[in-house]
Amino acid sequence: MNVLVLQVFVSLMLVASSVLLFVYSVRHRDHEHADRLALFPLEEDSARPAPPPVEPPPSSASQE
Repeated sequence: MNVLVLQVFVSLMLVASSVLLFVYSVRHRDHEHADRLALFPLEEDSARPAPPPVEPPPSSASQE
């Protein structure tokens, strides 16, 4: 029976701390910062585009 009381107490403390952390996050607008970071590129794009493929010259074989 003592274990059940302890488990309920620990569970309630976890729920209370998660609610407090959520309220803190909403008040400091941390959730908006994550949306803004998602729009930034990961790294600078310095690579040049690949040149177009070279087409082989038409064959000069005679048609018979």
